[in-house]
Amino acid sequence: MIKAQESLDSSKDLFEHYQFKADKGQEPLRVDKFLMNRIENATRNKIQSAAKSGFIFVDEKPVKSSYKIKPGNLIKVMFSHPPYENLLVGEEMSLNIVFEDKYLLVVNKPPGLVVHPGHGNYSGTLLNGLINHFKNLPSNKDGRPGLVHRIDKDTSGLLVVAKTEVSMTNLAKQFYLKSSRRKYNTLVWGIVENDNGTIMENLARDPKNRLIMSVPDNKEIGKSAITHYKVIERFNYVTLLECELETGRTHQIRAHMKFIGHPIFSDQRYGGDKILKGTIFNKYKQFVQNCFKILPRQALHAKSLGFLHPVTNKEMNFESDLPDDFVHCLNKWRNYSNNS
Repeated sequence: MIKAQESLDSSKDLFEHYQFKADKGQEPLRVDKFLMNRIENATRNKIQSAAKSGFIFVDEKPVKSSYKIKPGNLIKVMFSHPPYENLLVGEEMSLNIVFEDKYLLVVNKPPGLVVHPGHGNYSGTLLNGLINHFKNLPSNKDGRPGLVHRIDKDTSGLLVVAKTEVSMTNLAKQFYLKSSRRKYNTLVWGIVENDNGTIMENLARDPKNRLIMSVPDNKEIGKSAITHYKVIERFNYVTLLECELETGRTHQIRAHMKFIGHPIFSDQRYGGDKILKGTIFNKYKQFVQNCFKILPRQALHAKSLGFLHPVTNKEMNFESDLPDDFVHCLNKWRNYSNNS
């Protein structure tokens, strides 16, 4: 405890604080495993290091990484990290700019690129590249220059970036009022029977795994989330969909697809990285595993983006091609379906 207090009193150190309360149904579980399930990008080594330094607390008392938590326990952990302002530095990066004028730009983000610095990703993000290319970007409400919205690290596709204060205010308002248009292509497990449909289910942090979103049993919990979908193509055991967002919640499409029984193909966090449909015989199993190797991420791409230009009020619409890994995986499923 003394060591933790000394570090907290030092101006040289800054800590990321996380706090969780074990729910009533929590089974006895090591605190390091509990935290691994709840903190994105936190490695086991970093959690164990925090425990050795006296920075993991259960009911206000420091504990070892092997300590087993129980229902009702209050768990706190602190990680040291660079001051956020030190993370906002320009880094040389090739950007795929689809459109640019003096007010905004639209960029096509590749899979695997984190949008902004955060825990576990302190550099090499899209924002670092943007700061390098464009000086004096306006900050959003979270202090992140230029960013109007974001997509997940392993999701590819289109993002609009504001270059002026006027653009930031106007575009942020369009996203808030749901007047922007965002369509995604995704490959999901199972044959989606209806040609189109709408999912209107609230989303909240999953009580058992804080790294994912889920539909709560209590309909008064969470935030409203609306996803429209239509079938593009059906294969033997998977379906290619177009999803249009009416709201923009964290992991919205991923969580909604899992809720209706069609997790996104190769989505590790939402269970799509397992063989969920089809008889597991050797050749089929090998085929699916090969598809996972080709596309080792969720099969989700932000394909189209539309909004009104913040200054001219002109209708702006952009389209992007599916990335190569997605196309290659689709072609394998198409060939398999045609020859089965």
